[in-house]
Amino acid sequence: MKVLLVDDHPLILTALQTVMRGLGDDVTVVSAASAADARRELADAKDFDLVLLDLALGDADGFDVLAEMRQKHPALPVVVISASDRASDVIRAIDLGAMGFVPKRASNETLFDALRLVMSGGIYVPPIHLGSEPPPPKGGDTVPDVMRVATPLDVPIGGHAAAAGYQTMRSLDQIGLTPRQTEVLAKLLQGKPNKIIARELNLSVETVKDHVAAVLRALGVSSRTQAVIAVGQMTRDGGLGGWRGR
Repeated sequence: MKVLLVDDHPLILTALQTVMRGLGDDVTVVSAASAADARRELADAKDFDLVLLDLALGDADGFDVLAEMRQKHPALPVVVISASDRASDVIRAIDLGAMGFVPKRASNETLFDALRLVMSGGIYVPPIHLGSEPPPPKGGDTVPDVMRVATPLDVPIGGHAAAAGYQTMRSLDQIGLTPRQTEVLAKLLQGKPNKIIARELNLSVETVKDHVAAVLRALGVSSRTQAVIAVGQMTRDGGLGGWRGR
């Protein structure tokens, strides 16, 4: 496995290199101290299996770099490693196509588990709560649109607590999706829009919209990004690889 680490803090890079080598002798780690370095590495080598990306880079906004990587290298999974664990940052990263979000305060074991899950086809997200952050300043609104849902405070996305408007999250085998809805959810988790899903499954766009709505209801969420996060937390231990293959 070949991994690209993108972080402009030398001590963090060294620590992450050490952690990554703990995954096995066959892991090759390449470091990039800036967004520009990362672009050069990805342009020169096409054999990377994973990118670990810090959001706080000196020469670029980490979210912009994430969006750029997902556009130019759609098959390359990107896991965000961030000092932030704000719910809005987690949701924004997943919304932009990150396959995982690991706070830097997480343990090495958590990072190992997250990377194994992502490499097996899953999505890793830390426990987050909607509505648990302070409101934005009056001068501007920095909360992504996906956060604007009618939910009670402190309701875990993908957690096990049920509260007004949110059902208890259950395993994927228990949420009662039809085979076609399961296929639609698999495409949704890959970030594909309705038109592409319709084309690949030979369905009409209206039928896909109906299936997406049914999936969101089954998961007890209100948006695609929340569905990704809910599935990621429900399958954190087992991954999505086997489920996607059904």
